[in-house]
Amino acid sequence: MKICVAQTRSVTGEVRKNIDKHKEFIGFAVSGGADIIVFPELSLTGYEPTLANKLATNEGDDRFRDLQYLSDNQKIIIAAGIPIKKEQGVMIGMIIFRPNQPQQTYFKQYLHPDEERYFIKGTYEPVLSEYEIAMAICYEISVPLHAEQAHKNEARVYIASVAKTIAGIEKAIETLTETAKRYSMFVLLSNCVGECEGKEAGGRSSVWNNKGILLGQLDNINEGMLILDTTTQEVIVVQKEFSSAKKIS
Repeated sequence: MKICVAQTRSVTGEVRKNIDKHKEFIGFAVSGGADIIVFPELSLTGYEPTLANKLATNEGDDRFRDLQYLSDNQKIIIAAGIPIKKEQGVMIGMIIFRPNQPQQTYFKQYLHPDEERYFIKGTYEPVLSEYEIAMAICYEISVPLHAEQAHKNEARVYIASVAKTIAGIEKAIETLTETAKRYSMFVLLSNCVGECEGKEAGGRSSVWNNKGILLGQLDNINEGMLILDTTTQEVIVVQKEFSSAKKIS
C-alpha cells in the first residue's frame, strides 16, 4: 500500500480555497501511486479554535462533492479535517472519502485542555481498520491509551494528523518514534506550515518504519508531501511547490 501525508498551508477560514489546494495535492499523490492521502488537523479551515463554531459544518456539506468525486474517479482515499457541528456541540472531525463508498468521519476523542472550551470529545469508532490503519488527531498521540488501542485492534499503520507549532513538533516527533518502536507499526505524521492559531506551525511531517527508523521528513517551512510504500519501505519526498521529488529507501 502507498500512503501519502500532506504538509499544507491553509488559508484561515477559506474552505473553498483550501479544497482547491487539497485537489492539487491529491493530483500529485495520485501521480505518485498513492492509495490514501491524509491532510493536517482541520486542514479545510486551518487550526483556529476561536473560529470553530462559526466555521463548523455538517458531513453532508455540498462543498465536499469535489473531494468525493476525486476519490471515486482516482480510486484514492482522502482524509481531510474540518470542525463538525453536532447537536451536543462542535467536534474536531476528519472526513474520510472512500472510492464509491459512503463517507466516514473520525472524531477527535482526546482534547487538549485548551480545546475544551471550543470543542467536545468524540467517541471511539474505528475507521480504515480494513486496511489495518489507525488514525490519530494531534493531542491523541500524547495519550498512551490511544496508540495502545490501535495496537490491540491490530493496526499495522498509525497516521497522525496534527497542527503542531514549532515549539510542539519536537515532542510529537519523539512520541511517534517511540510509538513506532513499541508497537512495531509504520507511523506517519502530517503537520501544517504557516500560521497556526497566531503562532508559527512546525511542519516536519515525517514517516517511520515499524522499527522506529525515520525514513523521510519535510522541513518546517515549505508545503510538500511524503509517500510511503509499506511493502518496499521506499519513500517519495516532494517539497517546495512540487518542483522536485526524490526517492529514498
